[in-house]
Amino acid sequence: MHGHHPRTPEAERTRRWFMNKALLAGGAAALATMTGCSNGSSGTSSSASGTPGGGMPSGGPGGMGPGQSEVKYKDFVGLTTDGKVVDGLYSVHSTDVSTDKVVKAAQAFLDGLSTKERTSCTFDVADDEWLAWSNVDGYERKGVRMGDITDAKRELGYALLGAALSAKGLTQTRNIMKLNAFLGDYNGGNRETLTEGAYFFTFMGTPSTSKPWGFQYEGHHVAINYFVLGDQVVMTPTFMGSEPTSATYQGEKITLFKPETKAGLALLRSLTSAQRAKVIDAKVSKSGTDMKAGAGADNLELAYQGLPGSELTSAQRDKLLDLVGVYVGYLDDGHAGVRMKEVEEHLDQTYFYWLGETKDTSAFYYRVHSPVVLIEYDAQSPLAYGTKTGSGGQPAGQPTGRPTGGMPTGQPGGGGGMGGPGGTPTQQHIHTIIRTPNGGDYGVDLLKLHLETDH
Repeated sequence: MHGHHPRTPEAERTRRWFMNKALLAGGAAALATMTGCSNGSSGTSSSASGTPGGGMPSGGPGGMGPGQSEVKYKDFVGLTTDGKVVDGLYSVHSTDVSTDKVVKAAQAFLDGLSTKERTSCTFDVADDEWLAWSNVDGYERKGVRMGDITDAKRELGYALLGAALSAKGLTQTRNIMKLNAFLGDYNGGNRETLTEGAYFFTFMGTPSTSKPWGFQYEGHHVAINYFVLGDQVVMTPTFMGSEPTSATYQGEKITLFKPETKAGLALLRSLTSAQRAKVIDAKVSKSGTDMKAGAGADNLELAYQGLPGSELTSAQRDKLLDLVGVYVGYLDDGHAGVRMKEVEEHLDQTYFYWLGETKDTSAFYYRVHSPVVLIEYDAQSPLAYGTKTGSGGQPAGQPTGRPTGGMPTGQPGGGGGMGGPGGTPTQQHIHTIIRTPNGGDYGVDLLKLHLETDH
């Protein structure tokens, strides 16, 4: 079943084509025009203290995800504070939360595919494909494309997502896909990628209740990495974003990232003035893109910044857990509970950090960072939507048609215009990510432990 091997140099060049072409066409503006989004990650192995770099985002060509600096599975270390992995954080154990449902759903989806389709989306459990994800629409992906399979097969794919995610997680994922199609209708370009169908499944290993396996679901503004070992689940890195974050699509009003926005503000506003002074970075201004741990940043070194949980009151610690719970809550309910206990065990070492203003409509960045969890929320500058703004950088109204000439060309001072680091951020373009530091992403540490003890 697993005839795939790590990608050849030729395949790597193919997957980088869209980024290289954009770079040759004129840098950040060309990248924005071609892809509609960047992640602003700070590299795969470089140190980051929270100070955003100038110019183009890094972390692969143009900060768009995996590229020439892409980490290979065998070289994966994971997110650390100083390049050294903290040992003893994870173990192979029973969670008493069954994975039968997701195993059956995954097998049903694979059984429904043709031989060619199944071969195209199946890889070894430790394949480099795990790390080859991107949030950009134009990235050339492998796997089974949802828009290329029958309705019946597609429903089996959604059933798998429904088994792996909570009801909120499934709704969030589907709404991101819908707003991706909205963006395609709005700007009139990238018609093959700005659709609901431009999302891909890949499988690593064979669905099993005892042997390690997993799947990846990704496309523009969505990347879900889901590793399973027995009844243990690791659903990181999970990237979710959108531009716009609020619009009406086919008669349905969709608004995304309100819980993430409100929970961050609620924790911040519960702090005293002295605590806020430690959380809010007065030395660094919010830029158009501040995310550090996006695609292509798998071996990122990122120091703790802000205020640790040990300096919070009991009520404030509850709000910190509420904030983490928003992101963890997109995982199926049983395993989300397991994950939250893991986070709570390290709450004293969980740091909260903030860039930007603090109003309801402000475009800000925040980070939650501990030995076992990293969460980033980043309101970014617009790349393809929202050049006409009202208060707080929000679009003054919904579009009534495609703008003349395709992509909007508004000025940065009027709501961001063509974005990138130099644009003015708004809440109509938000990126989020959750990771498991110290080797936990993609279930790498669990797989190593499993192989050491069971084989």
